[in-house]
Amino acid sequence: MALTPGTRLGPYEVVALIGRGGMGEVYRARDTKLGRDVALKILPDAFMHDPERLARFQREAQVLASLNHPNIAAIYGLEEADGIRALVLELVEGPTLAERISGVASDFSRTASGPAEAGPHKESGLPLDETLRIARQIADALEAAHEKGVIHRDLKPANVKVTPEGRVKVLDFGLAKLVDPVEGGASLANSNSPTLSMQATQAGVIMGTAAYMSPEQARGRVSDKRTDIWAFGCVLFELLTGTRTFDGEDLTDIISSVVKSEPDWNALPADVPEQIRLLLKRCLAKDRRTRVSDISVARFLMTETIAAPPVPASEPAAAVAQTTIPPDGRRFLMIKAVGWWCRSSLRPAADPHRRPELVRGAEAAAAG
Repeated sequence: MALTPGTRLGPYEVVALIGRGGMGEVYRARDTKLGRDVALKILPDAFMHDPERLARFQREAQVLASLNHPNIAAIYGLEEADGIRALVLELVEGPTLAERISGVASDFSRTASGPAEAGPHKESGLPLDETLRIARQIADALEAAHEKGVIHRDLKPANVKVTPEGRVKVLDFGLAKLVDPVEGGASLANSNSPTLSMQATQAGVIMGTAAYMSPEQARGRVSDKRTDIWAFGCVLFELLTGTRTFDGEDLTDIISSVVKSEPDWNALPADVPEQIRLLLKRCLAKDRRTRVSDISVARFLMTETIAAPPVPASEPAAAVAQTTIPPDGRRFLMIKAVGWWCRSSLRPAADPHRRPELVRGAEAAAAG
């Protein structure tokens, strides 16, 4: 049932509807006990008596309660009154990334002066520095979740907000699943059902998420944290270009593009550094065995790219390694090392043990 302003749910008084979608309705409410505004997420009427959806709702609450990170919207509790069950969540002010990207693209289209400028939206993404700072915070949130054995499985621009202070908040863990954080893919909950389900299709949620699904999700296979890394690559590409990484006229076209097509790498702006381009290619590898295996690699690379001066793309990494690097040039060396790792990972390795050594070397450089 829709809640009207003034409706009371325990100590919470509904103020206004924030948004409505296939996964639930979200309201701004006032906590009359603590004197603060919160967000109430309730199930749509169609799912109020669906045992599977009620179990997923409960699981979302438990997943959020296990996470405590500044880049993940917090949960305050689970409230039930008059037959209505609601998640009591941190109210995050500010636009979603989808709104930010859409706003930038709209501004670009209004100022385009001719056909030559109105091409593939190469200038409609967010500025590079801002993109990297946002993406680094998303990576921080995913890293914290993965360390707790939580896979988001529905990361997309609409599920990420940026506060007026510039802090990123990852939202909506409604499709999240728990896995063994050591094994990485062993499910700890009964949540391995394929993402493409008849119920989800009927609810109209697939069109909103299909463009960010990994190939293994699209095929209905069991997913692990590399699914989130794929979605992270999609979000990063969209932030940089203002266009979706994979798109189509309908669900079939989108899924086909995810499974078979390559992103339009020419759409990336010219100022995107080589190491970020290579990172994107590794995040969006269709074979997850060749995908970046841990989001900490992306977080490290973006942190160092933000902190370091621009690195010439044409300068050989080997030449840098042979020179004496002063202490204040350390970040420069680490970026070149990770860039070298990305380049080598894009090619078949003669020695199957070589790649893990390079990853460990990059991690050691970051820790040292």
